[in-house]
Amino acid sequence: MAPWVKTGGLGDVAGALPAALRALGHDVRVLVPAYPALLRAFPDALEIARPHWLGGLLPTPSLRQALAGDGTPLLLLDYPHFFDRPGNPYLGPEGRDWLDNHLRFGLLSRVAAWLGSEASTLDWAPDVIHCNDWQTGLAPAYLAYRAERRAKSLVTIHNLAFQGLFDHAALFELGLPDEAWTMDGVEFYGHLSFLKAGLQHASAISTVSPSYAREIQTDAEGMGMAGLLRHRSAQLSGILNGIDTREWDPARDRHLPQHYGQRRLEGKAVNKANLQAEMGLAVRADLPLLAVVSRLTEQKGLDLFLEVAAQTLALPAQIVVLGSGAHGLEHGWTAFAHRHPGSCAVRIGFDEGLAHRIEAGADIFVMPSRFEPCGLNQMYSLRYGTPPVVRATGGLADTVIDAADEKHGNGFVFGPATGEALFAALQRAASAFQEPTLWRRLQKHGMARDSSWREAAGHYVELYESILREAS
Repeated sequence: MAPWVKTGGLGDVAGALPAALRALGHDVRVLVPAYPALLRAFPDALEIARPHWLGGLLPTPSLRQALAGDGTPLLLLDYPHFFDRPGNPYLGPEGRDWLDNHLRFGLLSRVAAWLGSEASTLDWAPDVIHCNDWQTGLAPAYLAYRAERRAKSLVTIHNLAFQGLFDHAALFELGLPDEAWTMDGVEFYGHLSFLKAGLQHASAISTVSPSYAREIQTDAEGMGMAGLLRHRSAQLSGILNGIDTREWDPARDRHLPQHYGQRRLEGKAVNKANLQAEMGLAVRADLPLLAVVSRLTEQKGLDLFLEVAAQTLALPAQIVVLGSGAHGLEHGWTAFAHRHPGSCAVRIGFDEGLAHRIEAGADIFVMPSRFEPCGLNQMYSLRYGTPPVVRATGGLADTVIDAADEKHGNGFVFGPATGEALFAALQRAASAFQEPTLWRRLQKHGMARDSSWREAAGHYVELYESILREAS
């Protein structure tokens, strides 16, 4: 949950959606493991419950209550042996999954179900438990296998590729009954899948863009779960994520050397020159500066960009990359930058402030993803007047309109996941950059788009209400 713990877009959603729902008048509380950053942020969080007799090998944790700065109540699941660990929530220091992840996130799921059942000792009870990804996928299953279930459940898929797969032995350790080990339960090709359990048992399913909702029902994109998703298609919907428009606003972004807006775009040039200087690039206003802020993985298509990077510099253009991920891509991009000093700069790792300065200082943002459930950076880019180059997939297809559409175009879209198709789109973008009237039109179309959470939150409220209507 941003801003305390974030490994991807889910952290941003968990940080922003509850506040947007509360602004619409709903009582929302967020259950989140008491990771070190949260313990530091809320050292005085009071214990309000100790859920016990949870089954299997699940321990008795402490449930503590805190209040986020925006007023959202937080329920901190405190069991230090599971959650008070350094670094990534999912990985050990050597970069491998923690061996007890099934118990760690089984506990999170089980306590979520406890909150929605008659066993809860709190004087507050949810109508709907909104579960996100595999980490809380078992919550609907726990509710389904208990007679006193009360709350309804929604599972949101942020990325179908992460499925929470564990051995059969985990069934007992998690306190699930033998009858759960069926094709209609938690079993998935000989494994226990947290995500499959949620998709099977949740009252409804959503994912983070309309296009991705359609794509994951195809065998090509369904990651082995397309059949189940087609079976539950009547309960499946796609709701496009929003972005935090307070944090991502070029008119008041604390990370920028110069603020600017849709009606005063001149300030963007100052950010470009500062970014070029900061990253050791030649300070050239006349060259388009192309940017990447991303995990460096094949899913994100950054091997395709590396394949055509030399051709891209020859347009001519400059490239800046911020991110980390697969060792081969990290090495490939770093080596490329060393061969092209002044034209390409690569920073391995993540720097929040630099990410903002890149969005503001770049001319073109590159997202050639092979699949992209929603994507947030293309929405940041649109808001910052940085037309994106994207592949027509998932949320990218739902937010970026090709420049060929003169009335609505805000970026550049290509189809096949090939270096050739990507480079053709980059050529079009670089050419358009040299036409000031066209470029300003693309920027203004992008900056005029409403990417706030207000609309998405409204759709979620409608979904929650439909779940409750069907239950009554």
